[in-house]
This record gives sequence, C-alpha cells and structure tokens, in this order.
Amino acid sequence: MSLTHDEITRADASVAHNYHPLPVVITRGEGAWVTDVEGRRLLDMLSGYSALNFGHGDKDLLGVAHAQLDRLTLTSRAFHHDGLATFCAELAELAGMEMVLPMNTGAEAVETAVKTARKWGYRVKGVPDGRAKIVVMGGNFHGRTLTIVSFSDDPDATADYGPFTPGFVRVPFGDIAAARAAVDEDTVAVLVEPVQGEGGVILPPPGYLRQIRQLCTERNVLMIADEIQSGLGRTGRTFACDHEDVVPDVYVLGKALGGGIVPVSAVVSRADVLGVFRPGEHGSTFGGNPLACAVGTAVVRRLRDGSVQQRATELGAVFAGLLSELPGGAVAAVRSLGLWAGIDLRERTGRDVCEGLLRRGVLSKDAHGRTLRLAPPLVVAEADLRWGMARLAEELAQGPEAA
Repeated sequence: MSLTHDEITRADASVAHNYHPLPVVITRGEGAWVTDVEGRRLLDMLSGYSALNFGHGDKDLLGVAHAQLDRLTLTSRAFHHDGLATFCAELAELAGMEMVLPMNTGAEAVETAVKTARKWGYRVKGVPDGRAKIVVMGGNFHGRTLTIVSFSDDPDATADYGPFTPGFVRVPFGDIAAARAAVDEDTVAVLVEPVQGEGGVILPPPGYLRQIRQLCTERNVLMIADEIQSGLGRTGRTFACDHEDVVPDVYVLGKALGGGIVPVSAVVSRADVLGVFRPGEHGSTFGGNPLACAVGTAVVRRLRDGSVQQRATELGAVFAGLLSELPGGAVAAVRSLGLWAGIDLRERTGRDVCEGLLRRGVLSKDAHGRTLRLAPPLVVAEADLRWGMARLAEELAQGPEAA
C-alpha cells in the first residue's frame, strides 16, 4: 500500500534539503501524465528536465529494459559485453561522429568532455602542460560537480564550495566578440549550451552558433556542445545545433538518452579527439553497462527516422501559438524552440505560478525567480498540450493577488 502524502512529508526529514520540490508525491506515470498518492492525475510539463522526452512508461523502452534485466546488467569495463559496441556505433552514426565514450550522468559527461579537451590540447594542439583554458558562457548550467560549478556564475551553485578548479574563462552568452577576444594560444575548447535550459530556455542570437563554429575552426579549438537538455529531439531537430547547420567537434549527451529509465550519458566525437585516451586514463564502473546500452540503443533507434523530431516541430508550432496567446499583462517575454519554452513573468514568481498550476493539474518548474519553464514530453497528445496551456492561461489571468 502506498504511503499517504502526509506520511511521505514526515519521512522527508531524512532527505537532504538540496531540492525544494512542489508539494506533490507522484506514484505512477504513463505517457505525459502522472498520478499522485491521492489519486490525482497531473499533466507533466517538465519531463524530468528533458530526461522523459519519450514520456513515462514507454512500453517499447521498458520492454527492452526488462529483457536486458533478465539477461545481464553489469560487467564493468574490465570485460567486453555484447551491447557496448552496438550502442556506441549507432550513437556515433546518429551524431555523424566516429567514437563514443559512455558515462552515466550529464555532469559526468561534461567532466569527461573537459578532460577530453585538456588532454587533446596537450597531446594534439601542443598547449604547454598546465596552461589549458576552456571558454565558457555566462548563465551556463552544466551540472553541479566541483569543477563544473567552478565556472558557474550562479551564487547558489558556488557559495561555500571553494576553492575552485582553475582553467576557465567566462564570457557573456551570445557575445561573439567577447568569445573571440577570450580565445588565445592556450585555449583548447569553447563549451556552449546551444540553448540555456536551466537559465530559462535562453536562445542564442541568430547565427551565434555558426560564429562559434567558425571561431573554433579558425583558432584550432574544440567546439563542445552541451546538448544534454537540448538534444535528442527536444527542439524539433536531433540536436539544437542542427538549427544552424552546425556540427561541433564534441557533443555532450545525457538525460533523454536513458529513456527516463536509467542514467545514460555520453561524449560523442571524432576518433582524433576521443582517441587521445589510453587504458586507465579515464573510466566509470557503470558507464556503458549492459542495461544502459540496451536502453540507449533503443533510444537512438527511435530517433533514426526523424519522426520524433518532426512531431516535436509540428507540436512546437502549436505550442508557440498557444504561448503567444497568454495574457500579456502577466507575461514579459516568451522564448520557445520545439517543445521547450521559457516564460518571463511580470509580477509573480515562477514558484507561485508552478504552485497554482499544480492546483490546476499541471506540473511545471520555475527558473531564477520570475521565469517559468515548460518542456512537455515529445509524446504529449495535442489535445493534452492544449488543455495544459489553457490551465496556464487561466492561472496567469488570475493575477498576483490570487497567488
């Protein structure tokens, strides 16, 4: 028998308070909908920060996972297993690359990309030892490990965690002149989110990614695209970089790669980049495990024919239209790409609106005070998407005094 909401709330005292969840306890999920312990059905408009692109409980992905669970779950990379090569080959093909280094979480993949860039810089580019620099963007979010927060400008991510890892130069997101000025002979990479999801779905200026690509090519610097949230169909293309016909040197992938079932991440690149690693220089006990590879391969195959991406494009157009109809008095700005949106609010906080939406049967997430993030599963029915957006319009129409 499931615990009640109150019982779980009391038990929550044993959970470290590194999150501030909405007052809802979810017990089941199917497609774009979840059910809480009180039996309420709620429309999920967050999708686990894009980890649930294919929704809750996808039967095909679960079938693959169940079959693998009965056969083999872990060997460690001390031995070969029969799913690793297939996963890496098919993911590399999807990305138009040659080699994959599988990990578990997105943060691990970013750490791996940082290590890749530094090793490439020393072994291939010839940067003097200990001098490698990576250019990063203001407002970035790449995870919460110590090295990653070392180049964050979010005080919540950095307070009380120093001293920090050196070797990073931060420039304003979208400012190509600043990026160009920051690149010097010791620069080994430019690390960029094609869309800054955690920042509130911040879109780059038109042409910015092409300019970053050109800069990296001219200066013999790796372009690393963190597509952990933006990749694998979320924006209507396989990768958000595809919107500008840009191919980075390195993709960093995660979240949706695990189908919402297991943590799966990967660094995907050319052989001349990832080929700098030798045995013993980097690794992970669970990275590339049989269960992860089985699910990851199924996700890659789901994306091969482009139908998922096309559906996200088509529903994204509906989504954009509904966003444009939100009450102007409550909304300061809207940004969207595919099935992903950031809504800047005039008076209410994002948390206020999220709590109001919860009462109306919709799950969402705030970002940085007055911004609301929406990212419904790519499998959401159009009628359900319209229903959820109607609830948002109702909530915003109430004004701040009703919060």
